Amino acid sequence: MERPLRTSAQPSANLCEKRRPRVLAVLLLWLLPLLAPAQSPGETSVLVLTTFDHKLPSSSVVEAACRQQGVAGCSLYRWQNHLYVYGPAAGVAKLPRALHEAYPKAGIKLYAAPFYRFDRRRCTDQGTAGQWTNILLTAQLVADTVKQNEYMQYHATQFEQWPEVSQGFCNARFQQLLLFRQGRRLLLVISIPKGTTLAELNPLTTRNNPRVDEWNRRMSQYQEGLPGTRPGEVWVFPQPVPPLAQPKPVRKQRGL
Repeated sequence: MERPLRTSAQPSANLCEKRRPRVLAVLLLWLLPLLAPAQSPGETSVLVLTTFDHKLPSSSVVEAACRQQGVAGCSLYRWQNHLYVYGPAAGVAKLPRALHEAYPKAGIKLYAAPFYRFDRRRCTDQGTAGQWTNILLTAQLVADTVKQNEYMQYHATQFEQWPEVSQGFCNARFQQLLLFRQGRRLLLVISIPKGTTLAELNPLTTRNNPRVDEWNRRMSQYQEGLPGTRPGEVWVFPQPVPPLAQPKPVRKQRGL
């Protein structure tokens, strides 16, 4: 019995079967970035330098310390005799020793990690703005430790029991909201799209959202202003310190 002749279609089919896994592998590699979850924002910290000798901390000294320690992206803010450094956590953690040498009598507090974090992954629209403006606020908890614990518990369960609050942040286009604590001191960092203001966005958190009003009313019993604030003033806004202009390198001229 004669063997059937192999047609040219058979090798082509076998060749396709051999190539198919490779094609699928390439396709999966192409799709991986689309299937992967969005990358979480980088970890950030806040350092507070407080002088007690009526001399304001020098922003130039702090900027120099940031450069010496290789800390990129530090932002400085000032309120009274306090200088705040906000930036990448790994870099900010290097600053206390350097700043202690420059200000041996100053108080230095490191707010290493937030106990509360909101970001756009909590929103239906998870897209983020390309550039942010970071706004810093500070206050303190009341001295009553029972109330302090209640405050912390409220924030630990907020996303589950008070989802309207994070929905308000989404509506206001907040990009990120971080809340730090050191003892009784509180630091709040609100990140908004660059080119917008908190004055225009913050009212959107409560628009058609009465639960946010109720949340704010409850939180007011746990917070008070720092020493040096005006009567009735609670949250204060340390003001951004413009970065110093770096001297341009001198270009050597060739001899004529």
